[in-house]
Amino acid sequence: MRHHVSDVLEVLNPATEETVAIVPAATRDDVDAAVARAATAQRAWAAAAPADRARLLRRFAAVVDGHIEELARLEVREAGHTIGNARWEAGNVRDLLDFAAGGVERLSGRQIPVAGGIDVTFLEPLGVIGVIAPWNFPMPIAAWGLAPALAAGNAVILKPAETTPLTALRLAELALEAGIPEHLFQVLPGRGDTAGDALVEHPGVAKIVFTGSTRVGKQIMAKCADRVKRVTLELGGKSPNIVFADADLEAAAAAAPMAFLDNTGQDCCARTRILVQRSAYDRFLELVAPGIAAVTVGDPLDEKTQMGPLISRTQLDRVRSFVTDDLTAIRGTAPEGPGFWYPPTLVTDVAPTAPVAAEEVFGPVAVVLPFEDEEDAVRLANATEYGLSGSLWTRDIGRALRVSRAVAAGNLSVNSHSSVRYWTPFGGYKQSGLGRELGPDALTAFTETKNVFISTEA
Repeated sequence: MRHHVSDVLEVLNPATEETVAIVPAATRDDVDAAVARAATAQRAWAAAAPADRARLLRRFAAVVDGHIEELARLEVREAGHTIGNARWEAGNVRDLLDFAAGGVERLSGRQIPVAGGIDVTFLEPLGVIGVIAPWNFPMPIAAWGLAPALAAGNAVILKPAETTPLTALRLAELALEAGIPEHLFQVLPGRGDTAGDALVEHPGVAKIVFTGSTRVGKQIMAKCADRVKRVTLELGGKSPNIVFADADLEAAAAAAPMAFLDNTGQDCCARTRILVQRSAYDRFLELVAPGIAAVTVGDPLDEKTQMGPLISRTQLDRVRSFVTDDLTAIRGTAPEGPGFWYPPTLVTDVAPTAPVAAEEVFGPVAVVLPFEDEEDAVRLANATEYGLSGSLWTRDIGRALRVSRAVAAGNLSVNSHSSVRYWTPFGGYKQSGLGRELGPDALTAFTETKNVFISTEA
């Protein structure tokens, strides 16, 4: 039977351009029905004993743990991720569920001193949560919303990205296998302008958690405003990698390539603006060039591969549009033939205001820019509408603290490129987003605070 283009999603393997699956696309009616089912399931879930909810989430984590390799290979097929990265992603879902389960019985309110009685607060679930996940890290980012929202007593409707619905659908099956109540966690693959909009606009959805572009995030925020709907947004980035002359230059140069090439640069936290103190600039380029040339780009299923293809033809065309013929660049290699391949590329001798240096490319492309001193480094680092992540390399602990406090970004690392740990908070400044995910307060982001005063007056 032939489908209309509008009612199905075609999932392509980015490494081969072959069709992996045809998935039905949810309609507005499907969203309406899912929200009604979720609301009923949520009421029963919120009424369950905290220990029972925690136990089921741990069981869900255990079932995911038993399917790590299956989920990883599914991610390779639909997203083109390297097999090593995909295994980490599936393991991250497991870890997030375990971490969230530990918070169920610790979701405590407070007793606040008052005269004439006692005053207590309760952290109560919001209801039905809509999670709109991106294609760049389909499994972990879905779990960033899914795990704490369920743990806090909510129901979740997950709309995966159009290009990467398969791991989400499989996670929903594994949830049922683990004993998570029916309809509590539902997955609705669909298009943003139909299923996504319906979820955002639905009066029965209490909060939207969105990860994606700043442009779409602004649209979602505007639509949520009409109902004063809660929203968490994790949006774009143009993160700096600040290398001072006193740093271990060999270590900084060795780490720089994968700081922007991991996941083929399709990462909001990618360190795509490498800022190097002028006195160390030439030496840094000498050290970093061999590292870029040595990155292994190829078959994502090969254990030795470090970088796979871009997600789609659209993304490939976008990346190409930024690296114009007039630019000077250090380049690696990429396969020829089918697949959405682009070589590792470090652009040199470019103005900080050039599009490739100022806009989010979302591909394996970075720029390197010189700076004079600490003040100049901070100025350059902050000369962007984004503020998600960043790194700085120095042996001076005082400088590390001064610059960390001065850079306007939500997640910074010193002599490291790590950004995300599920047990520490994550989120952006400025147009990189709103709210925080992960960390010790993850569950509270899916609750309302209720204050109750009880008079003890005779």
